[in-house]
Amino acid sequence: MPLRRTVLVTGGAGFLGSQLCARKLQQGHQVICLDNLQTGRMRNITPLMSHRSFRFIEHDVITPYQLKGPVHQIFNLACPASPPKYQLDPIHTFKTSVMGAMNALELAREKGAKVFQASTSEIYGDPEISPQPEGYRGCVNTFGPRACYDEGKRAAETLFHDYHHRYGVQIAIARIFNTYGPFMDPQDGRVVSNFINQALRGKDITVYGSGGQTRSFCYSGDLLDAIEALMDLNEAAPAPVNLGNPGEFTVLELARKVCTLTGTRSQVVFKDLPQDDPKQRKPDISVARSKLGWQPKVRLEDGLHRTIRHFQAEMAEAGHLTAAAR
Repeated sequence: MPLRRTVLVTGGAGFLGSQLCARKLQQGHQVICLDNLQTGRMRNITPLMSHRSFRFIEHDVITPYQLKGPVHQIFNLACPASPPKYQLDPIHTFKTSVMGAMNALELAREKGAKVFQASTSEIYGDPEISPQPEGYRGCVNTFGPRACYDEGKRAAETLFHDYHHRYGVQIAIARIFNTYGPFMDPQDGRVVSNFINQALRGKDITVYGSGGQTRSFCYSGDLLDAIEALMDLNEAAPAPVNLGNPGEFTVLELARKVCTLTGTRSQVVFKDLPQDDPKQRKPDISVARSKLGWQPKVRLEDGLHRTIRHFQAEMAEAGHLTAAAR
């Protein structure tokens, strides 16, 4: 692999994609960012637009695309990741996962590129075992409101497997557990952004169900370290790898941490649990530890503090911050 690579990031204007684009530019690579801006935001990549090695293409990955010149690495991150966003248009979400994966794989096949698939812990559904190892096949409802995302990502993994074995395409697949950090959209509907957004606006903190369901939260910087290590790994027959923080917290614990760190006077209120909401999320990351020499470093409190500061700055700029939260 040449020292200076041409890297394509689909979903490159998103929360993780934009930070990955910035990393690759800092490493001296040529970066092509492709995004339809359905959930990605131009503000995330505005600081990169003037960089001579950065190119932005507004395009939907469900439609095939071609690029001139060499492409050495492809990071397929394109897909809404929060339930409220991916449920807005479930058919398009499914197409993004499946057709988006196929189009990325076809380009990788044409260019001889290695391609990364951002899969998800959601392929495990509402798991019957905890923690979840890669060998666990999941408990997914194919006929529910989350199926467009869960089953779309499962199908994408199958495509990656088959393109590798049929055509020899170099692949890497990460099953990503709940990730948070700066550059999240405050309105994206994920639990961390919801709680911080509500706390900074002085609104009630909405907890679904009893709040006893658990999640494992990985800071975005830690996750990107792992993704890059996975893409640099030379392996003949790669299998999906769990990436996440095995620290397990209840949703109610998270709500209380956010309240403490923001100093809000918001009250926690409880609402009915959505259909198919997982009761547990905890990754077994023993494969990532052994193969990548990786494990997360950022404690939840430290990562939340950094994320809260970013939200405060963005919301103050938009005039949405309460006086008490400034």
